[in-house]
Amino acid sequence: MTPAEILARFDAEMRIDPPPRPGVQYERVGNVVRGFGTWHAVVFARLTSANADAAIAEQVAFFHAIANTAGARAIEWKVYGHDTPADLGSRLSAVGFEPDEPETLMVLDLAAPPRAGDAGAELSDATATPLGIDIRRVTGAAGLADLIAAGSAAFGRSEAEQMARIGRELSARLGDPALSLHVAYAAGRPVAGARLECPPERSFAGLWGGGTIPEYRGRGIYRALVQTRAQEARRRGYRYLRVDARETSRPILERLGFVSLTRIIEWRLALPPQ
Repeated sequence: MTPAEILARFDAEMRIDPPPRPGVQYERVGNVVRGFGTWHAVVFARLTSANADAAIAEQVAFFHAIANTAGARAIEWKVYGHDTPADLGSRLSAVGFEPDEPETLMVLDLAAPPRAGDAGAELSDATATPLGIDIRRVTGAAGLADLIAAGSAAFGRSEAEQMARIGRELSARLGDPALSLHVAYAAGRPVAGARLECPPERSFAGLWGGGTIPEYRGRGIYRALVQTRAQEARRRGYRYLRVDARETSRPILERLGFVSLTRIIEWRLALPPQ
């Protein structure tokens, strides 16, 4: 499949008909798909210059109306590079949404044979864990605490609140077969963590939360965590591995065979306190 065909398949499977998420209900209103509950988000929109402003106002009003009955405290609206209209981000900014740092939607075709000499060939081989690093699957509360501690140290104080929220969500999902959590340890200390989401009846497994604490970066730990999760996704029968990559991760993923599909900017609007 071409990148454009993969992107269309991604839209159909992951945005227009999003996989279940605990505590979140999805519904489609016109050309907008939104989720609400413990997480408020617009996950898909196909709008025009003529109706975009009205659709944005409608979504903001909806989430404000349920602000006192649900747990989320902000609205998230991910704008993909192919979403319309082309100035959708500017229209969100005009009503108070603030952008997060740009990311790139990248995919790895797990069924494609690796090219000779391609660094991505190592994703088909036995896991090559860096010397002195032990990667473990999280099975309980202690491992989850290590995952959150490593993530908080990796991503910094600015994302501490988000990591705490993620920790609460993951705690309720420790028995979920669609979730796979991994922590990398050095001399017993958690130094990196990551998760794999395996939504049922979809082609795309997802990489999330991959981060290494500053003093252990550049040692191949991030790559080993990608490798571990890629092998698991392949064993589970997924065709593609997707990731919303930050600029720091994109070059590593490209060397491993991932292909860029489109840019993403997540826009957030805080809801009034309860």
